[in-house]
Amino acid sequence: MSLTDDELLRRESVEDVMQPSDSPEVRQLYADFERHHLVPLWTQIGDLMPHEPAPAARPHVWRWSELYPLAKRAGDLVPVGRGGERRAIALANPGLGGKPFISPTLWAAIQYLGPRETAPEHRHSQNAFRFVVEGEGVWTVVDGDPVRMSRGDLLLTPGWHFHGHHNETDHPMAWIDGLDIPLVHYLDAGFFEFGSDRVTDDATPNFSRGERMWCHPGLRPVSQLRGTVSSPVTAYRWEHTDAALTQQLLLEEEGHPATVAPGHAAVRFVNPTTGGDIMPTIRAEFHRLRAGTSTATRRDVGSCVYQVFAGRGAITIAGETTELEVGDLVVVPSWVPWSLQAETTFDLFAFSDAPVMERLHLARTHVEEDA
Repeated sequence: MSLTDDELLRRESVEDVMQPSDSPEVRQLYADFERHHLVPLWTQIGDLMPHEPAPAARPHVWRWSELYPLAKRAGDLVPVGRGGERRAIALANPGLGGKPFISPTLWAAIQYLGPRETAPEHRHSQNAFRFVVEGEGVWTVVDGDPVRMSRGDLLLTPGWHFHGHHNETDHPMAWIDGLDIPLVHYLDAGFFEFGSDRVTDDATPNFSRGERMWCHPGLRPVSQLRGTVSSPVTAYRWEHTDAALTQQLLLEEEGHPATVAPGHAAVRFVNPTTGGDIMPTIRAEFHRLRAGTSTATRRDVGSCVYQVFAGRGAITIAGETTELEVGDLVVVPSWVPWSLQAETTFDLFAFSDAPVMERLHLARTHVEEDA
């Protein structure tokens, strides 16, 4: 019987720790460990319990100018119906051995829907969202509620909600998907179920029922006072995000404390029933930097993904600076130092696994300027 990859790695690690001077009895001990599927901690502690996080995931930038043409080619060649299920192309971190994960806990993809196409409905235990960097004309239908997708919108599909998409225009549309697929995969907690071959409601309202119920500033329906695990808001619209960021910077100009740092406005998307994150495993934020602004260099436990929404700037990760333009996506692995620099007004959407780290009491941040 051939050895699995894990068994080969275990054998290599045991052989690596053995010394030429080891007695036959010690060698036999290690052989018996292997035969009984045992691994001594002293051969593994450097990897399992490092002095600080040593992520296998690598910092990496995916260019929108390269992603979109590839997605379009997939749209021309790969059907979107059952079998393909979704024309979503995952961003695979180059440090994770070919797995379709952008980090050990997060999944990101570009999804492409052609003119007049419908992506059939399904549901899964993984939490998901969509963020639109450009385009319009697609509705995502979440548990029968049609939700318009437009530039700058954040749209939620919490775990185990049926969802499908339909394009009502003669033009294609692409967006990014973010999910907690790797986390659920490693926890062996995934479930999946097919739904309608079409969508359960092909209407095209300007506002979904979820928005009509929940998206009134400072107001909560008395009929819905129970806290929910994920946000009931189906769409966080760009006009509200833009207005909030604009006002923070205007207040800063007027001398009032409003920004997280000079020239750096930021908002977090929240669940209005709890005040917490939009979903139990994913945090979403939006950041705007004035032209010429640089953020402090920081390290965070957990991984984060940024997509440039508008403007030009750069990110410095582990001492290496990379220019960024609209649509580009970048992953920052756990405990890797990073900072942002804005050439023009610089807008970025961000999502991370911070809720998981915080609930497990593993969260830690170090800002170099505070040292």
